[in-house]
Amino acid sequence: MRRLIDSHIHFWQPDQLTYDWLNGLPALNKPFLPSDLPASGDGWTMEKLVFVQANVAPEQGLAEAQWVASLDDPRIAGIVAFAPLENGDSARADLEKLAEIPKVKGIRRLIQSEALGFSTQPDFIAGVQALSEYGFSFDLCVVHPQLQDVIELVKQCPNVAFVLDHIGKPDIKNGVLDPWRERITTIAAFDNVWCKLSGMVTEADHEHWKFDDLRPYAEYILETFGVARVMVGGDYPVVELAATYPRWMQTALDLTAHLSDGEKDALFYSNAAKFYRLEDDPR
Repeated sequence: MRRLIDSHIHFWQPDQLTYDWLNGLPALNKPFLPSDLPASGDGWTMEKLVFVQANVAPEQGLAEAQWVASLDDPRIAGIVAFAPLENGDSARADLEKLAEIPKVKGIRRLIQSEALGFSTQPDFIAGVQALSEYGFSFDLCVVHPQLQDVIELVKQCPNVAFVLDHIGKPDIKNGVLDPWRERITTIAAFDNVWCKLSGMVTEADHEHWKFDDLRPYAEYILETFGVARVMVGGDYPVVELAATYPRWMQTALDLTAHLSDGEKDALFYSNAAKFYRLEDDPR
Protein backbone atom coordinates (compact mmCIF):
# COMPACT_ATOMS: atom_id res chain seq x y z
CA MET A 1 0.00 0.00 0.00
CA ARG A 2 1.56 3.30 -1.13
CA ARG A 3 1.35 6.01 1.52
CA LEU A 4 0.53 9.42 0.05
CA ILE A 5 0.99 13.06 0.86
CA ASP A 6 -0.97 14.80 -1.87
CA SER A 7 0.98 17.98 -2.57
CA HIS A 8 -1.82 19.80 -4.43
CA ILE A 9 -5.41 19.80 -3.19
CA HIS A 10 -8.09 22.50 -3.33
CA PHE A 11 -11.24 22.93 -1.29
CA TRP A 12 -13.77 25.68 -1.72
CA GLN A 13 -17.06 26.87 -0.35
CA PRO A 14 -18.76 29.28 -2.81
CA ASP A 15 -21.42 30.15 -0.25
CA GLN A 16 -18.74 31.54 2.04
CA LEU A 17 -15.99 32.90 -0.23
CA THR A 18 -15.90 34.33 -3.77
CA TYR A 19 -14.41 32.41 -6.71
CA ASP A 20 -15.34 34.31 -9.87
CA TRP A 21 -13.56 31.80 -12.11
CA LEU A 22 -16.07 29.09 -11.15
CA ASN A 23 -18.90 30.92 -12.90
CA GLY A 24 -17.87 29.42 -16.24
CA LEU A 25 -17.40 25.90 -14.88
CA PRO A 26 -20.73 24.54 -13.66
CA ALA A 27 -19.24 21.11 -12.93
CA LEU A 28 -16.99 22.69 -10.31
CA ASN A 29 -19.22 25.51 -9.11
CA LYS A 30 -20.31 23.85 -5.88
CA PRO A 31 -18.71 23.15 -2.49
CA PHE A 32 -15.76 20.77 -2.41
CA LEU A 33 -14.81 19.87 1.15
CA PRO A 34 -12.46 17.36 2.80
CA SER A 35 -15.31 14.89 3.23
CA ASP A 36 -15.63 14.73 -0.59
CA LEU A 37 -11.99 13.73 -1.13
CA PRO A 38 -11.21 10.00 -1.21
CA ALA A 39 -8.96 8.88 1.63
CA SER A 40 -7.71 5.73 -0.09
CA GLY A 41 -7.88 3.72 -3.27
CA ASP A 42 -6.44 0.69 -4.99
CA GLY A 43 -2.82 0.59 -3.86
CA TRP A 44 -2.67 3.92 -2.01
CA THR A 45 -3.81 5.63 1.15
CA MET A 46 -3.68 9.39 1.79
CA GLU A 47 -2.04 10.26 5.09
CA LYS A 48 -1.62 14.00 4.57
CA LEU A 49 -2.36 16.72 2.05
CA VAL A 50 -1.28 20.23 1.15
CA PHE A 51 -4.08 22.70 0.43
CA VAL A 52 -3.25 25.16 -2.36
CA GLN A 53 -5.11 28.44 -2.66
CA ALA A 54 -8.07 28.23 -5.00
CA ASN A 55 -8.01 31.61 -6.75
CA VAL A 56 -10.35 33.18 -4.25
CA ALA A 57 -11.08 36.91 -4.53
CA PRO A 58 -7.76 38.63 -3.70
CA GLU A 59 -9.15 40.48 -0.68
CA GLN A 60 -10.19 37.11 0.80
CA GLY A 61 -6.78 35.42 0.67
CA LEU A 62 -6.25 35.58 4.43
CA ALA A 63 -9.83 34.50 5.10
CA GLU A 64 -9.35 31.47 2.83
CA ALA A 65 -6.24 30.39 4.72
CA GLN A 66 -8.00 30.86 8.06
CA TRP A 67 -11.00 28.85 6.83
CA VAL A 68 -8.86 25.93 5.68
CA ALA A 69 -6.89 25.98 8.93
CA SER A 70 -10.20 25.63 10.78
CA LEU A 71 -11.38 22.59 8.81
CA ASP A 72 -11.62 19.43 10.89
CA ASP A 73 -9.57 16.98 8.85
CA PRO A 74 -6.27 15.62 10.20
CA ARG A 75 -4.92 15.12 6.67
CA ILE A 76 -4.54 18.90 6.16
CA ALA A 77 -0.88 19.29 7.06
CA GLY A 78 0.04 22.40 5.09
CA ILE A 79 -1.47 25.42 3.37
CA VAL A 80 -0.18 27.34 0.36
CA ALA A 81 -1.94 30.69 0.70
CA PHE A 82 -2.55 33.67 -1.57
CA ALA A 83 -0.62 36.93 -1.17
CA PRO A 84 -0.50 39.92 -3.57
CA LEU A 85 3.23 39.70 -4.21
CA GLU A 86 3.00 42.20 -7.07
CA ASN A 87 2.70 44.84 -4.33
CA GLY A 88 6.40 44.37 -3.57
CA ASP A 89 7.45 45.41 -0.09
CA SER A 90 3.85 46.33 0.70
CA ALA A 91 2.98 42.63 0.53
CA ARG A 92 4.89 42.10 3.77
CA ALA A 93 1.81 43.09 5.74
CA ASP A 94 -0.07 40.17 4.17
CA LEU A 95 2.83 37.79 4.72
CA GLU A 96 3.09 38.71 8.38
CA LYS A 97 -0.59 37.89 8.94
CA LEU A 98 -0.25 34.58 7.08
CA ALA A 99 2.84 33.69 9.11
CA GLU A 100 0.62 33.68 12.22
CA ILE A 101 -1.18 30.59 10.85
CA PRO A 102 1.11 27.64 11.63
CA LYS A 103 -0.09 25.49 8.74
CA VAL A 104 0.80 28.10 6.11
CA LYS A 105 3.98 26.81 4.50
CA GLY A 106 4.05 28.66 1.21
CA ILE A 107 2.49 31.23 -1.10
CA ARG A 108 0.93 31.02 -4.53
CA ARG A 109 0.11 34.09 -6.56
CA LEU A 110 -1.31 32.73 -9.84
CA ILE A 111 0.70 33.78 -12.88
CA GLN A 112 -1.04 31.64 -15.53
CA SER A 113 -3.77 34.19 -16.29
CA GLU A 114 -1.43 37.20 -16.42
CA ALA A 115 0.31 38.71 -19.43
CA LEU A 116 3.89 37.86 -20.29
CA GLY A 117 6.22 39.98 -18.17
CA PHE A 118 4.03 39.95 -15.07
CA SER A 119 6.37 37.79 -13.04
CA THR A 120 9.48 39.71 -14.05
CA GLN A 121 8.24 43.10 -12.83
CA PRO A 122 10.55 44.54 -10.15
CA ASP A 123 7.79 44.76 -7.54
CA PHE A 124 6.72 41.15 -8.11
CA ILE A 125 10.31 39.96 -7.86
CA ALA A 126 10.71 41.91 -4.60
CA GLY A 127 7.56 40.30 -3.24
CA VAL A 128 8.84 36.83 -4.08
CA GLN A 129 12.28 37.59 -2.65
CA ALA A 130 10.64 38.49 0.67
CA LEU A 131 9.19 34.99 1.07
CA SER A 132 12.43 33.51 2.37
CA GLU A 133 12.30 35.88 5.35
CA TYR A 134 9.08 34.20 6.48
CA GLY A 135 10.15 30.64 5.69
CA PHE A 136 7.65 30.47 2.83
CA SER A 137 8.09 28.62 -0.47
CA PHE A 138 6.50 29.75 -3.74
CA ASP A 139 4.25 27.69 -6.01
CA LEU A 140 4.77 28.61 -9.66
CA CYS A 141 1.51 28.15 -11.56
CA VAL A 142 2.11 29.12 -15.19
CA VAL A 143 1.28 28.00 -18.69
CA HIS A 144 4.14 26.82 -20.87
CA PRO A 145 4.67 30.09 -22.84
CA GLN A 146 5.47 31.78 -19.49
CA LEU A 147 8.33 29.45 -18.61
CA GLN A 148 10.97 31.83 -19.93
CA ASP A 149 9.70 34.45 -17.48
CA VAL A 150 9.90 31.85 -14.70
CA ILE A 151 13.57 31.32 -15.53
CA GLU A 152 14.24 35.04 -15.10
CA LEU A 153 12.29 35.15 -11.83
CA VAL A 154 14.11 32.18 -10.33
CA LYS A 155 17.50 33.64 -11.28
CA GLN A 156 16.76 36.65 -9.09
CA CYS A 157 15.44 34.71 -6.09
CA PRO A 158 18.20 32.26 -5.10
CA ASN A 159 17.05 32.10 -1.48
CA VAL A 160 13.46 31.07 -2.26
CA ALA A 161 12.31 27.46 -2.60
CA PHE A 162 10.12 27.11 -5.71
CA VAL A 163 7.89 24.32 -6.94
CA LEU A 164 6.54 24.25 -10.49
CA ASP A 165 2.86 23.29 -10.44
CA HIS A 166 1.44 20.90 -13.03
CA ILE A 167 4.82 20.41 -14.79
CA GLY A 168 4.53 23.92 -16.26
CA LYS A 169 1.27 23.16 -18.13
CA PRO A 170 2.61 21.95 -21.49
CA ASP A 171 0.31 21.42 -24.48
CA ILE A 172 -0.30 17.73 -23.87
CA LYS A 173 -3.55 17.77 -25.84
CA ASN A 174 -1.63 18.46 -29.05
CA GLY A 175 1.46 16.48 -28.10
CA VAL A 176 3.74 19.54 -28.20
CA LEU A 177 7.04 18.89 -26.42
CA ASP A 178 9.20 21.81 -27.56
CA PRO A 179 10.19 24.39 -26.48
CA TRP A 180 8.71 23.10 -23.20
CA ARG A 181 11.51 20.54 -22.83
CA GLU A 182 14.25 23.09 -23.42
CA ARG A 183 12.82 25.44 -20.81
CA ILE A 184 12.23 22.65 -18.32
CA THR A 185 15.88 21.66 -18.70
CA THR A 186 16.92 25.22 -17.85
CA ILE A 187 14.56 25.50 -14.87
CA ALA A 188 15.53 22.12 -13.46
CA ALA A 189 19.17 23.22 -13.39
CA PHE A 190 18.30 25.50 -10.44
CA ASP A 191 18.51 23.28 -7.36
CA ASN A 192 16.00 25.45 -5.48
CA VAL A 193 13.24 24.53 -7.97
CA TRP A 194 11.14 21.39 -7.53
CA CYS A 195 8.24 20.13 -9.65
CA LYS A 196 4.77 18.67 -9.11
CA LEU A 197 3.70 15.70 -11.18
CA SER A 198 0.14 16.99 -11.27
CA GLY A 199 -2.46 18.65 -13.45
CA MET A 200 -1.50 16.63 -16.50
CA VAL A 201 -4.86 15.20 -17.50
CA THR A 202 -6.47 18.63 -17.62
CA GLU A 203 -3.81 19.73 -20.11
CA ALA A 204 -4.63 16.67 -22.25
CA ASP A 205 -7.82 15.92 -24.17
CA HIS A 206 -10.37 15.82 -21.34
CA GLU A 207 -12.55 13.19 -22.99
CA HIS A 208 -10.06 11.01 -24.82
CA TRP A 209 -6.65 11.22 -23.11
CA LYS A 210 -4.58 8.05 -22.88
CA PHE A 211 -1.70 6.95 -20.69
CA ASP A 212 0.73 7.22 -23.60
CA ASP A 213 -0.23 10.89 -24.08
CA LEU A 214 1.16 11.67 -20.63
CA ARG A 215 4.16 9.36 -20.48
CA PRO A 216 6.77 11.41 -22.43
CA TYR A 217 6.07 14.46 -20.26
CA ALA A 218 6.32 12.54 -16.99
CA GLU A 219 9.48 10.80 -18.13
CA TYR A 220 11.12 14.10 -19.03
CA ILE A 221 10.25 15.65 -15.66
CA LEU A 222 11.76 12.70 -13.80
CA GLU A 223 14.83 12.79 -16.04
CA THR A 224 15.52 16.51 -15.62
CA PHE A 225 14.53 17.18 -12.00
CA GLY A 226 15.42 13.74 -10.69
CA VAL A 227 13.26 11.76 -8.30
CA ALA A 228 14.51 13.81 -5.33
CA ARG A 229 12.80 17.02 -6.51
CA VAL A 230 9.46 15.74 -7.83
CA MET A 231 6.25 15.24 -5.83
CA VAL A 232 2.86 13.84 -6.82
CA GLY A 233 -0.22 16.06 -6.66
CA GLY A 234 -3.86 15.35 -7.37
CA ASP A 235 -5.11 18.84 -8.28
CA TYR A 236 -8.46 17.84 -6.81
CA PRO A 237 -11.18 18.77 -7.68
CA VAL A 238 -10.00 20.43 -10.91
CA VAL A 239 -8.74 17.01 -12.01
CA GLU A 240 -12.37 15.89 -12.28
CA LEU A 241 -12.75 17.87 -15.49
CA ALA A 242 -10.77 15.04 -17.11
CA ALA A 243 -10.62 12.10 -14.68
CA THR A 244 -11.79 10.93 -11.30
CA TYR A 245 -9.29 11.41 -8.50
CA PRO A 246 -8.73 7.63 -8.15
CA ARG A 247 -8.13 7.31 -11.90
CA TRP A 248 -5.45 10.01 -11.81
CA MET A 249 -3.80 8.44 -8.77
CA GLN A 250 -3.71 5.08 -10.55
CA THR A 251 -2.21 6.83 -13.58
CA ALA A 252 0.47 8.40 -11.37
CA LEU A 253 1.28 4.97 -9.97
CA ASP A 254 1.52 3.59 -13.52
CA LEU A 255 3.74 6.47 -14.69
CA THR A 256 6.20 5.68 -11.89
CA ALA A 257 5.88 1.87 -11.89
CA HIS A 258 9.45 1.41 -13.15
CA LEU A 259 10.99 3.12 -10.13
CA SER A 260 12.29 1.47 -6.97
CA ASP A 261 10.16 1.31 -3.83
CA GLY A 262 12.29 4.00 -2.19
CA GLU A 263 11.95 6.29 -5.19
CA LYS A 264 8.18 5.83 -5.19
CA ASP A 265 8.05 6.67 -1.48
CA ALA A 266 9.95 9.87 -2.21
CA LEU A 267 7.58 10.89 -5.02
CA PHE A 268 4.38 10.04 -3.22
CA TYR A 269 5.33 11.01 0.33
CA SER A 270 8.69 12.17 1.61
CA ASN A 271 9.50 14.83 -1.00
CA ALA A 272 6.31 16.75 -0.21
CA ALA A 273 7.01 16.39 3.51
CA LYS A 274 10.50 17.79 3.02
CA PHE A 275 9.63 20.64 0.66
CA TYR A 276 6.67 21.89 2.69
CA ARG A 277 8.31 21.11 6.06
CA LEU A 278 5.36 19.04 7.22
CA GLU A 279 7.13 16.92 9.81
CA ASP A 280 9.96 19.04 11.17
CA ASP A 281 9.11 22.70 10.68
CA PRO A 282 12.08 24.95 11.61
CA ARG A 283 9.90 28.01 12.01
